[in-house]
Amino acid sequence: MNVTIEELMVHQVMTATPHQTSEHVRSVLSEHSGSCIPIVDTDGEPVGIVSATDFLDDHPAGTPVSQFMTQKVYTVPQYADPSLAARIMRKHKIHHVVVTHEKKVVGIISSFDLLKLVEEHRFVMKNAPDTPKSRNK
Repeated sequence: MNVTIEELMVHQVMTATPHQTSEHVRSVLSEHSGSCIPIVDTDGEPVGIVSATDFLDDHPAGTPVSQFMTQKVYTVPQYADPSLAARIMRKHKIHHVVVTHEKKVVGIISSFDLLKLVEEHRFVMKNAPDTPKSRNK
């Protein structure tokens, strides 16, 4: 069974724009029990991301999120294989990847979403590569 990112991702994603304030974004995250929010331009394309970790630093009232958002946004297409999202998360040591369709935000996938594959046994185990020790036996 082939599983796509679309089957695992969160579909209803709140977004914010770069000019919105830290207070606004914090309240949206709190209200929706979220841990991150993609920051989008007027076309709905991701230009940044703000996570709960970004709020560990104190931001003066009225600070636009553009001042502290992470500008490098990692994205995956909604119909891609979940292993692509897992590889991006592991390589860049992040827990969320923005899901796009035709460059627009359509969802978000987290490391917890990927755990559903293991929990529901929906993954396909691949043979581990031979190690030098196992070849010498």
